[in-house]
Amino acid sequence: MNWNRRDFLKNTSAATLAAMAGSVPMSSFLSSCNGKSIHSTADTVILLWMAGGMAHTDTFDPKKFTPFTKGMQANSVLSTFKSVPTILDGIHFSEGLQSIGKVMDKGTLIRSYVAADMGSILHSRHQYHWHTCYKPPQSVMAPHIGSWIAKQLGPKNPVIPAFIDIGQRFNLGEGEELKAFHTAGFLGNEFGPFLVPDPTSGLESVRPPVGMSSSRFEKRNQLYNDLISQSPMGEFGSDYQKESLRRSMEQAYILLKSPEAKAFDLSLEPKESYDIYNTGKFGLGCLMARRLTEQGARFISVTTEYEPFKGWDTHDNGYTRLIDMKKQIDGPVAQLIKDLDKSGRLDRTLVILASEFSRDMMVEGRPDAKVPEQVDQPDVIQDIKNYGMHRHFTDGVSMLMFGGGIKKGSVYGKTADERPCKTIENPIVIDQVHQSIYHALGIAPDTNYLVEKRPFYTTPDGLGKPVMELFA
Repeated sequence: MNWNRRDFLKNTSAATLAAMAGSVPMSSFLSSCNGKSIHSTADTVILLWMAGGMAHTDTFDPKKFTPFTKGMQANSVLSTFKSVPTILDGIHFSEGLQSIGKVMDKGTLIRSYVAADMGSILHSRHQYHWHTCYKPPQSVMAPHIGSWIAKQLGPKNPVIPAFIDIGQRFNLGEGEELKAFHTAGFLGNEFGPFLVPDPTSGLESVRPPVGMSSSRFEKRNQLYNDLISQSPMGEFGSDYQKESLRRSMEQAYILLKSPEAKAFDLSLEPKESYDIYNTGKFGLGCLMARRLTEQGARFISVTTEYEPFKGWDTHDNGYTRLIDMKKQIDGPVAQLIKDLDKSGRLDRTLVILASEFSRDMMVEGRPDAKVPEQVDQPDVIQDIKNYGMHRHFTDGVSMLMFGGGIKKGSVYGKTADERPCKTIENPIVIDQVHQSIYHALGIAPDTNYLVEKRPFYTTPDGLGKPVMELFA
């Protein structure tokens, strides 16, 4: 079935009301999880999200380089950047990612992620699927993976929110669709993300607005509690959901008055360190993630931010725009890994770099499941704006994993060297990705809660399995 933006919004809104109305007694809700604990290799997760579709052949899986010339055949172009060696023998990255290449002895390169087939490509649907492991729409709101982790493991530090999301604003295009998966769903608001839209203003997320005294803030907090009872949540929400919402506000208030709140203040970082990370919002988000990890955050997501036709969403000018995107991520990602390793935290911190799908110059979707084309790509390229990976490609996506028990200096999976540059060895899909993360954290694969009298698992039907070959 082909879905558009209106269909997506309509169905996720209905699921929100269903989640609110689920009258699940707290005691039975909390006891419904039947997963058995397993040995963990990680305590913390940092997700570095390349929002918009990062082209694998122009980043971590380069193919034959063809420089731009007017009149060139589009089908001849596999990579628009030269390849450069990494610290791993025989493994190359695309030019512009040399710093990350130098730390790959501390992690695993995955070259065979295959995104789901969901009809027409819609970024928010594929991002929903990646972050929740469920294809929209669902009859209830599926929790974000960060919310599952927050619910199962709780905060490492009771003052620091267990799930923190850095860098995504929701007043941009497709903002409502993005909100649909930035949620704890039926698990309750207290397990949802603590949002930091801009790391340069991170401290504003944990203190009253300018000009508001602490006493006035306390009064406003009480007013907020009163408003809850008069809101749709108060009218239709279950007792569990209402109590969870109140607890989320209490946690925010505790953070506000704690010394740990300084982790959000990047002005306290030494200038030398700050300057290395300061490539923009994403780079400073990586710095904040490191500081929050030091204070005991459980799950931190840092995004390059999804805004239609910007960032990694390269419908045109793919080559020129990726020059900038690589500058944004290369230094900060490498420095984050080095800092975590130096402090000894990398061993118990799982760092993941991922994107919803890849891109290709010619193929939309995948070779055996093409979808309606969204990009007008001329067969003969006359203008550099048409030189780049502009179509959405789902059959070969690169990911990186570091720390948290993951193998060091390893490569998993392979894509073809000729178009279509699709996965040809060890394909990995989203339920395997999620279960590998849960496995590292010691969360059992059959973890579930009863929702609408049916078990709702961390991955669909509880059938997902971790990829044990990724682990040392």
